[in-house]
Amino acid sequence: VQLVESGGGLVQPGGSLRLSCAASGFTFSMYYMTWVRQAPGKDIERVSGISNDGSKKWYADSVKGRFTISRDNAKNTMYLQMNSLKFEDTALYYCAGTGEGRAIRGQGTQVTVSS
Repeated sequence: VQLVESGGGLVQPGGSLRLSCAASGFTFSMYYMTWVRQAPGKDIERVSGISNDGSKKWYADSVKGRFTISRDNAKNTMYLQMNSLKFEDTALYYCAGTGEGRAIRGQGTQVTVSS
């Protein structure tokens, strides 16, 4: 049972990144998935979530209109397209899933927005 994030990196303000979350060892299509982030010295913030079939999505106000969540159940992968990145988006980004009576979280991928 594993979630592995990728796609993080260093980007200038206004730039874009696409994060991926690859799932294995469980029935991905049965899980509600979310992206969360944690900046140094700050609490964990829930960024975005998507229903198991991808039909319902929600976003934190801080990212609404800039980030887009999606998933491909055939590829067991979730994505987060991040546009118009800001300094305050700098954080360790995790993907997490809930379903079948359990919660799973990956190890995270670092996103740093800096000029």
